[in-house]
Amino acid sequence: MSTDRSTDASGDVAERITIALIAKAAADLQRVRARTGMSKTDIVNRAISMYEYVDGRLEEGKVVVIRDPVAKVDEIVRFF
Repeated sequence: MSTDRSTDASGDVAERITIALIAKAAADLQRVRARTGMSKTDIVNRAISMYEYVDGRLEEGKVVVIRDPVAKVDEIVRFF
């Protein structure tokens, strides 16, 4: 992975990275793009922000749950 600093349109400093995705992550990225119409950059930015939020809650000892209101089933989200 390589990184450098650049400036975005608003003048804020942003970090530019180049990464190699494993096959599953690349396929997942394509599915999200097809489903949402978002750019790869937007998807990756949201994924990183979401991961930071979830990881922070887990670090606080909280539990992240996905609820299926139709089936009335809850799934506990864990990161390994």
